[in-house]
Amino acid sequence: MADYKTIKGTKIQNYTTDPDNPLTGQVWYNETDQVLKTFYVNPGTWATGGDLNTARRLFAGSGTQTAALGFGGTPTPLGITESYNGTSWTEVNDLNTARFSLAGAGTQTSTLAFGGRTATRVALTESWNGTNWTEVNDLNTVRGGLGGAGADNTSALAFAGEVPPYTANTESWNGTSWTEVNDLNLARNGLAGVGIQTAALAAGGNALPPVGDTGATESWNGTSWTEVNDLNTARANFQGAGTQTSALGYGGEPPTSTPTAATESWNGTNWTEVNDLNTARDNFGTAGANNTSALAFGGETPATVATTEEWTASPVTKTITSS
Repeated sequence: MADYKTIKGTKIQNYTTDPDNPLTGQVWYNETDQVLKTFYVNPGTWATGGDLNTARRLFAGSGTQTAALGFGGTPTPLGITESYNGTSWTEVNDLNTARFSLAGAGTQTSTLAFGGRTATRVALTESWNGTNWTEVNDLNTVRGGLGGAGADNTSALAFAGEVPPYTANTESWNGTSWTEVNDLNLARNGLAGVGIQTAALAAGGNALPPVGDTGATESWNGTSWTEVNDLNTARANFQGAGTQTSALGYGGEPPTSTPTAATESWNGTNWTEVNDLNTARDNFGTAGANNTSALAFGGETPATVATTEEWTASPVTKTITSS
C-alpha cells in the first residue's frame, strides 16, 4: 500500500498551529492539539448575481467576486467598462479603443487590458487606475483570443492567442513595457489564464489540428512553462479564476460545439469536477481570488447574455479520527 509521502511527495509535517494556507488534501500533525488534521473544500455552488448593464461576449474581466471589472466585448467592438460591487454593475469610463477577444489582469482599481480585435487584431495595451484607461506600450506580438495573468497594472503576463495562426508566445509586463519570455509548450487560442506574473496557470483552449479543443494545463514559474495535469473536459473559449495553486475553470465550448456549464476546481495538482454553472456559456467575463470565490458574467448561451453567477465554496479544516 502506498504511503502518504509516495502519494503527496512530502512527509506529514508537525505544526504548533494549523498552517495558514494548506493545500487541498494536505495532512499535518498539530502538536498543540495533539491530533492529525486535514484540509479540504466543500463542494461549492453557483448563485445568481446582478446582471450586466450591457449584454456582451468575447470580453475580459479582472478583480474578485465582490470587486470586479468587465471591459470590452462585442457584438460590435465595445469599449464599455463596468464595475461590480458584489451586488450590481455600474458603468464607468470606457476603454480608449473599443475591442473584443482581449485579455485582462489585475484588480478592480488597477487593471491591464491587452490585445484583442477591432476590425483587425491589435497589440494595444491600456492601464486602468480605478477611474480612467490610459494607453501604454503595445504588446510585441499582435493577437486576439489570448490568455492573461497578473496582480495589477504594473505586473502581468500575456500568452498564446491567434496571430494567426495560433501562437505559444509569452510576454511579461513590468509596468512600462512588454518583454518576450519563454513560450508555452502548446500554441493555442481561447484559453483560460489565472495567477500572477511569476506564478501563472494556462488551461484549455483550441490548438491546431490534430489536437483541436484541449484540456492541456501548463504552470508558469516566472521563467518557463511546465505541463501539468489536464482538465477533465477539453474545451475552448472558457474562463478561469484564482491562483496557480487554487483555481476554478468553468464554462466554455467542448468539441461538441455546444456551450458547457462544467466547472472544475484546481488544487495545485489536479482538476476535480464540481457543481456546474446554472447557465452553460462560453466567451464570458471572469473574476475571482481562488477556487472558493469566483464570478462569471455575460457570454454566449448561444444568445448573448448579461447574466452573472457567483461561485462560493467553503474551506474546511478537519480533525482525522479513527472512525
